[in-house]
Amino acid sequence: MKPAPTDAYALILEAIDMGMFKPGDRLVESDLAERFGVSRTPIREALQRLETQSLVARDGRSLIVASLDHNQRAELYVVRAELEGLAASLAARHATPEEVTVLRGMVEHDRALIGRPDLMARANRRFHKQIHLASHNRFLVQQLDLVHRSMALMATTSLAAEGRGEVAIAEHEAIVAAIEAGDARAAHDALKAHISKAFMTRLRLESGEVESIL
Repeated sequence: MKPAPTDAYALILEAIDMGMFKPGDRLVESDLAERFGVSRTPIREALQRLETQSLVARDGRSLIVASLDHNQRAELYVVRAELEGLAASLAARHATPEEVTVLRGMVEHDRALIGRPDLMARANRRFHKQIHLASHNRFLVQQLDLVHRSMALMATTSLAAEGRGEVAIAEHEAIVAAIEAGDARAAHDALKAHISKAFMTRLRLESGEVESIL
C-alpha cells in the first residue's frame, strides 16, 4: 500500500528503501518538502524520527542517510536470520491455503525477473513480507519491519551477483514447499540458510570475488 501523500516519514522511508536515497546522501528539508509536496514541518519531524531509528545520521550540521559498517551488517544478518527463520516456522504452522497459494504465485512471477536485480530486490521484499504475515504473529512482524528498514541501508543487493537470482528462486521454492508441507523445522532451516547464503554472496560481491550484473 502506498503511503498517504502527507505521510512524510513513510515517503522518505520508501525513497530510501527503493534506493532513491543511498547511504551517505544528504537529506535537505527544503529539497524534500519540494520533492514530496509537503511543508517543512512534517519533513523535519520525519527526519527526527528516522534519526532516532538510526536510519538517518548527522554529518556535521547536515543529515545524511546512514550507512552500515562491516560489523553492523554482520550483526543485522544474524538477527534477520533468526527472526526470519522463526517467521517461516510459524508460517508452516499457521499459514492458510490461500497464503501458501500467494507465496507460490510470487515465486513463479519472480522467476521472470531473473537478470533484473532491481526488480528482483523489490519482489524479494514482497515475498519475505508475505512470509512474515503468514506467521500470524503481530509482534514478530513489527520486529521484522524494523530489521528490513535497516536492510534498506545496504548500498547494493546480493541479487546483483552473477547467478544469484536463479539460486534465490530455488531457495524460495524450498521455503514455500516446507511451509506448504507444514514442516516447521524444514521451513525454519530453509529460510535461515537462504539468509546465510545471501550474506555470503554480498560479502563475495563486495570483495570483488563475484561479478555484479548491475
